[in-house]
Amino acid sequence: MDSNEWLEIARNAIIEADEEKALEIVDKAHEAGMDLFDLLQTGFGSGNTEIGDRFERGIISLPELIYAAEVMKNVTDYVLKLVGMDESNLRITASKGTILLATVKGDIHDIGKGIVASALKAAGFEVIDLGCEVPVEKIVEEAIRYDADIIGTSALLTSTMTEQRKLEKYLADKGHKARFMTMVGGAPCTPRWAKKIGASGYSEDAYDAVRVALELMKGKNDE
Repeated sequence: MDSNEWLEIARNAIIEADEEKALEIVDKAHEAGMDLFDLLQTGFGSGNTEIGDRFERGIISLPELIYAAEVMKNVTDYVLKLVGMDESNLRITASKGTILLATVKGDIHDIGKGIVASALKAAGFEVIDLGCEVPVEKIVEEAIRYDADIIGTSALLTSTMTEQRKLEKYLADKGHKARFMTMVGGAPCTPRWAKKIGASGYSEDAYDAVRVALELMKGKNDE
C-alpha cells in the first residue's frame, strides 16, 4: 500500500468517525515505517477539514461534528504517544518565550492546535493552551495574566475566522496591540488573511508554527 492509499483511508476514517479503524491504520502505518505526522496532518487532518466543511454546509449535525472531533482527538493523542511527544515527555521551558493558544469562539476544532502546542513545547516554548471556543476577551485576559509574548488563534471554519479579526481590533482598542504578537492558523486562513487583519504571522502547520514563532521572538529580542 503506498502513502496516498494510507492517507485516503485515514481521511475516510475521520469522516466516518470510525475510531477503531483510525487507530488500526495508525498502527499499520507505524509498522510500515510511514511518517506519522504526515499521516496525522495530511490524512486524518484532511478528513477533519472535510467534516468542518460538511457542518458549515449543513450536511451533518453538531453532534456528528463533535463525535468526529473526539475521534480525531483520540487519534492525535495516540500518534503523539507513539512518536514520544505526549505530555509526559515534552520539554517545557520558557527560554524561547511564552505562547498562548486558543481555538476561537464558535469553533470546537481543537486538533490542529493541539499538534501545534506539542511542537512548540518540544521546541522550547512555554505554551498556555486555553482549548476551544474561547471568547476574544478571555484570550486577552489570559494573555495578560501569563504575560504572553505571542497569542496564537486557530479557526477551522470560515464562519469563525472573523473572531481573529475581532481579536486584532480588541487588542488595538484596549491599547495592547504593541504588547502582544499574534499568529493565526486553520484551514481557511492564509497569509493574505493574516496581513489583512493585522496579525503578526501565519502558520500552515505545526512545523511552520515553530518557524514563525522563532522568527517573531528573534525580531522582538533584536529590538
